[in-house]
Amino acid sequence: MKAMMRPSKVLKKLRAGKTANSFKMNLADSRAYQIAASHGFDCLWTCMEHVPNDFSVIENAVMATKIYDVDLLCRVSRGSYSDYVRPLEMDATGIMVPHIMSLEDAKKVIWMTRFPPIGRRPADGGNADGAYCNIPFTEYIKQANAERFVIFQIEDPEPLPELDAIAALEGYEMLFFGPGDYSLAIGVPGELEHPEVAKVRKLIVETAHKHGKFAGTVASPANYKQILDMGYDFINLGADVHGINTYCAQMAKVFGISDSDLTGGYYSSSK
Repeated sequence: MKAMMRPSKVLKKLRAGKTANSFKMNLADSRAYQIAASHGFDCLWTCMEHVPNDFSVIENAVMATKIYDVDLLCRVSRGSYSDYVRPLEMDATGIMVPHIMSLEDAKKVIWMTRFPPIGRRPADGGNADGAYCNIPFTEYIKQANAERFVIFQIEDPEPLPELDAIAALEGYEMLFFGPGDYSLAIGVPGELEHPEVAKVRKLIVETAHKHGKFAGTVASPANYKQILDMGYDFINLGADVHGINTYCAQMAKVFGISDSDLTGGYYSSSK
């Protein structure tokens, strides 16, 4: 039987005109990924930008999600081409590149992350994404360009004047709006429904669709329907750390523990 890459669940849904869902993971333990993946999400989103995950964490996360046929999206740290392609070589289904700042920046990312003729990503084929040399080399190149996705995260005002040109580029699949950092960048930190944030949230989805690309962002249970109605194709809802915090708070309440009972550490000394 001919070896093939595992097809992307996210891309299959998006290409069929459906909305793909995602759940954010901050924790490193592969068992946490298995627990989340077992609930049937299309994608788990892990991070190397803000979270102290090393490549062994990403590799274990990939294997944990593949057990449940769930995509693994890795937000990479900004750096060299190796920082971008190593998660893909471990068989992460997609990468998200944060803080795309200009048209030139976006072009460089495509150049480093896509195989020819689109870009100039260097090839190996002897890693998990190439089934350890069991996918014929030319077929590996073709499948990697077709079944692995690249996301540009737009979360600053600087790229907006060139957003139309960025969206028109070949070699990536999605514009992803990051409202948290955008609110921080324009001086309204945490005001995710501020008129200026809302305006750009709308601009991202309209510009992506204008050029035949997908649009992604984050949502909460409170605004999920609104984000869906705006036309977003890929929506992240929730995160492991929020879930643990909520559950721990519920259990602490049963025990009768209040904030005033907390001792030691930053949270008590900072009161």
